[in-house]
Amino acid sequence: MASLTLVIPGEVLSEDILPVPSNKSIPLRLGPGLRHIPPSTVTTTIAGPLCVDGRKNAVWVENNRGRYIPQPNDVVIASVHHSSTDWYHCAITPHTAFALLPQLAFEGATKKTRPQLTSGSLIYARVLSASKHLDPEIVCYNPSTGKSEGMGELKGGMVFDVSLGMARRLLLNKQRDEGGLIVLDELAGELAFEIAVGRNGKVWVKADGVKATLLVGKALQDTDRDALKIDEQRKLVKKLLRQT
Repeated sequence: MASLTLVIPGEVLSEDILPVPSNKSIPLRLGPGLRHIPPSTVTTTIAGPLCVDGRKNAVWVENNRGRYIPQPNDVVIASVHHSSTDWYHCAITPHTAFALLPQLAFEGATKKTRPQLTSGSLIYARVLSASKHLDPEIVCYNPSTGKSEGMGELKGGMVFDVSLGMARRLLLNKQRDEGGLIVLDELAGELAFEIAVGRNGKVWVKADGVKATLLVGKALQDTDRDALKIDEQRKLVKKLLRQT
């Protein structure tokens, strides 16, 4: 489980606070809120809890209510704004430049089989590259495997906004142990639904009908807004189910 300490912008992280991986071949992964100054200095760029995960050799600054800054390898939910000859220009957040999605950046896509996306189409994608000097580039496959792994166009359903911290917790492999979340497990015991979580604070939900979709979205947003603990999440789900 990740450890936490508070930092302010401009702090230099000492070596003893950085993770020590069990496998030394795993490179150090710097997430949002941190900047690397060669050769070996790491400084903070925002205020918030510093999260250190030794298992993944990763460190980042949590910023629940701040703006999302694209980071390589993040999964995001984006909407197509317009297209050009070889690219789809996609909105990740209202305040960042459009991300560039190659029209062939889908599993097995060719000029004949590529998805025909239009303005407003939703996609689940991975950030391939991002820097302050270039527009982000996203793809709808895992660059390591070439497989879609659930990425691509999101059809139907609804999109709900959550905090960046909630999005991170929802993306954890062990939501209960590492993120203190059971809300999805509780919902899955009663409802059938699909979900995609973007690191940019967007959650796509598709259930059997509008009411069920709204219920799942409300459960996630209420859990996030009120910082509900595990028992409170269980009570919330029961309450919402009784109201339907």
